[in-house]
Amino acid sequence: MDLIPALFSNVWTIALIVLFFGGSIFVHELGHFLAARQRGVHVSRFSIGFGPKIFAWTGRDGVEYRLSWLPLGGYVALPQLADMRGVEGESDAPAERLAPISYTTKMIVFAAGAAFNFIFAFLLATIIWLVGQPTTSDQVTTQIGNVAPTITLADGTQIVSPAVEAGLQVGDRVVALDGRRLRDWQDLLQTLVTSAGRTEGGRRFNVFTVERDGAEIDLTVYPGIATDERIRRVGIAPAYTLVVRDVEPDSAAATAGLAVGDRLLNLLDLSDQLRTGIGGEFTTVIDRAGQTLRLPLVLPADADAQPADFGLVLATDVRLVHPTPAEQFSAHVGMTFRTLGSLLNPQSDIGLSKLSGPVGIVRVFHLAAQADIRLVIWFTILVNINLAIFNLLPIPVLDGGHMVFATLAKLRGKALPSSFIMGTQSVFMALLFSMILYVTFFDVRRIVRDFTPPPASQDATPNQ
Repeated sequence: MDLIPALFSNVWTIALIVLFFGGSIFVHELGHFLAARQRGVHVSRFSIGFGPKIFAWTGRDGVEYRLSWLPLGGYVALPQLADMRGVEGESDAPAERLAPISYTTKMIVFAAGAAFNFIFAFLLATIIWLVGQPTTSDQVTTQIGNVAPTITLADGTQIVSPAVEAGLQVGDRVVALDGRRLRDWQDLLQTLVTSAGRTEGGRRFNVFTVERDGAEIDLTVYPGIATDERIRRVGIAPAYTLVVRDVEPDSAAATAGLAVGDRLLNLLDLSDQLRTGIGGEFTTVIDRAGQTLRLPLVLPADADAQPADFGLVLATDVRLVHPTPAEQFSAHVGMTFRTLGSLLNPQSDIGLSKLSGPVGIVRVFHLAAQADIRLVIWFTILVNINLAIFNLLPIPVLDGGHMVFATLAKLRGKALPSSFIMGTQSVFMALLFSMILYVTFFDVRRIVRDFTPPPASQDATPNQ
């Protein structure tokens, strides 16, 4: 009986991936297509994917529309703008038979793909602004809720937590990292991972600006390289609020008067007392419909006691946030440029292996689709902004590279040699596909690792 729900779930997930991931590629190419038609440029082919065609048809407008086997993007064949026969195949109308077009037209058509991705992202961001984005309390804070005594490095070595050495404390609110003001915990983590600060001796360091007792202080932290991804970690985790999801009848929690929906405000104190194993009466501080209550709860004398042992089922507090489109764009664009900066900075710990290719992107879409369609929309916004910025980079075969070639031809007063353009495009297309294969290898490795249980001795504490 579980087969039918599972089947519908997978069909739904696949449909969302096709709609939003495939739709992002389609929107980009549609921008080129519509701009070309509006500017009177000859369009030979509109393809989703590269390589041999799966199926194709020719429209009344004379354009060949096709779906191709390699789902790594797409293209609109525009022989008047760029000689891409080495990548897109032969055109129905070679460039030399067509009238030349202006520099302005070239720039408009080349930029239109990225512009449509930005427009699509803005529309989706408006939806998120209106309906809200689901998140948890630990993700909307920058307050430290736990400082690990030790962390395990990527080579298996256990060291004293960099956070402990630096003097970071539970309750500190991290307001800035390396001078950059922070919005939330994800912003903190992403800024830490992409940072590149090093001492003259080459030791990694970050400056945490924390708010403590009403004052801001700077603490220098020397992070370790941890996890299988070999990224910076300092040994902290965010503060969060737990909500009572269920109370077992006739349990200690029921006797104390705890009810479904109560928000537990002193979780750390509860955890500390449970850790001692002493048991006895504990005063729970809860928020119930905006009112703060203190209820006496009798804990079992057991060092391994869990909330379920006294009849309490807790879950992370889930809430809706409504970031404006401008806030969403700022976050995504900032993340994209910080990542690109880290890739180019030899002092950072970010390399191509940390990026995600089509497999990794589909994997995230899959996870988001299983959780909440609003998370799918949120991730689609990020994908479109990344797609737009990436395509505007001045790299041959990308839109930005075409714009560079067009500008060079404008400056020199005549077209660049076709042999030079074709050769350069072919080399960079080979490099691009090699990069995609390289990051796909690591995407697959991450997926395999996700399905492989960690060793029993491994510390699973989610400290950053």
